[in-house]
Amino acid sequence: MNDPREETGPAAVLSALGPRLRTLRQSRGTTLAQLSATTGISVSTLSRLESGHREPTLRHLLPLAEAYRVSLDELVGSRTGDPRVHPQPFLRHGQTWLPLTPHLGGLNAYKQILPAPATPRTTRPEQGSHEGYEWLYVLSGRLLLALGDHDVVLSAGQTAEFDTRVPHGMANAGDRPVEWIALYGAQGERMQARVRPADP
Repeated sequence: MNDPREETGPAAVLSALGPRLRTLRQSRGTTLAQLSATTGISVSTLSRLESGHREPTLRHLLPLAEAYRVSLDELVGSRTGDPRVHPQPFLRHGQTWLPLTPHLGGLNAYKQILPAPATPRTTRPEQGSHEGYEWLYVLSGRLLLALGDHDVVLSAGQTAEFDTRVPHGMANAGDRPVEWIALYGAQGERMQARVRPADP
């Protein structure tokens, strides 16, 4: 007789889906109320889905996948035995984001691309703040990081790390696209190495 802990197939996927949905939501720092406003699914239904007391349908899964910006198979964890990441690029704040990790807690990695500006920038980039920590590494181009009251321009090979509770914003500081790798983590999850960019 097979060990039930080794069960595979649709039943196993469904039984693991509730905790998976809760972990995914918490890793994004999203409340049930916020997720409800984004997806149109009631708070009570979302709670029952996460607790396993309600079986999800496509009517639930499609808006959840869209809200979390993941594919359906990634959302339900149906890609067993495949170590590859299947990134789905998306646009946000004028940037192209390419996920490099499966977004299920811990540090999340993205490749981000900002196109060349159509006209020279005359203002600082808009700033925002949120819980968490960010580490970035510039691959090509020049990236303007407006961090608090300070502006830092990073070029290829340079890194920065900062507490995202500090108001911050980014812009292309050059005349061609800028590309960088960014790691985002919950508050306190910091990279071990700290490398300051060289003075201009």
